[in-house]
Amino acid sequence: MPVSLKRILVSNDDGINASGIGVLERIARQFSDDVWVVAPSEEQSGAGHSLTLTKPLRLRKLDEKRWAVSGTPTDCVMMAVNHLMKDNLPTLILSGINRGGNLAEDVTYSGTVSVAMEGTLAGIPSIAFSQCIRPEDKIHWATAERYAPDVIKGLLDIDWPRDVLMNVNFPAFPVDEIQGIKVTEQGRREMVGNNIEERVDPRGFRYYWFGLGRAVGAPGHEQDIKAVRDKWISVTPLHLDLTHHKTRKALVPVLEKSFR
Repeated sequence: MPVSLKRILVSNDDGINASGIGVLERIARQFSDDVWVVAPSEEQSGAGHSLTLTKPLRLRKLDEKRWAVSGTPTDCVMMAVNHLMKDNLPTLILSGINRGGNLAEDVTYSGTVSVAMEGTLAGIPSIAFSQCIRPEDKIHWATAERYAPDVIKGLLDIDWPRDVLMNVNFPAFPVDEIQGIKVTEQGRREMVGNNIEERVDPRGFRYYWFGLGRAVGAPGHEQDIKAVRDKWISVTPLHLDLTHHKTRKALVPVLEKSFR
């Protein structure tokens, strides 16, 4: 059956005060009068699908339906679904809008995508949104705000599988330059290693900054990357099942027969 808009949960990984979550909250209110925001109290970019287990979480109420959590994006969804909203669960989860794209292998690191992943694990239809950016250019939040409602409307009209989440990326271009929407595959980049910059603090101790060093998309594996580069909105359905079924089938006669 089509996705319900009765109650929407909004979260992200850039933090409760990020510009993108404000944009997404405005978008959500176009669809429902019952919108909740539960997001990290501080930025959690790159947190992936991590869960806080070794320290307590703090929950801060900012408004009747707006909460900050001292944890990861996954913590936020779990706190919302299992505590704050447990008696009346959200019917749709929207994540983002992330400052920067979540394309190709980014989805394995992304807290934005992990919000949607955790929502999907909870049986709630979930969509992750990211606004691509370019160095030395302003962030085109207006592009995401203009076209996200169209994407949501389209996705709400279909009945996608319970173990699928949607990953949406808006190109780093103004509204009037967007070509349309492409339904894409997850791309892949040629990884060339991380750039690790070593510095020294005022007390003389070394510390390090990670910077991702990567080349352009690998040939034949850059569909989502190429789409946003060519000014198309990329919509990628992602599957929770990480099993590579072709390899699994090939392994069965090789490994299982040795124990017969």
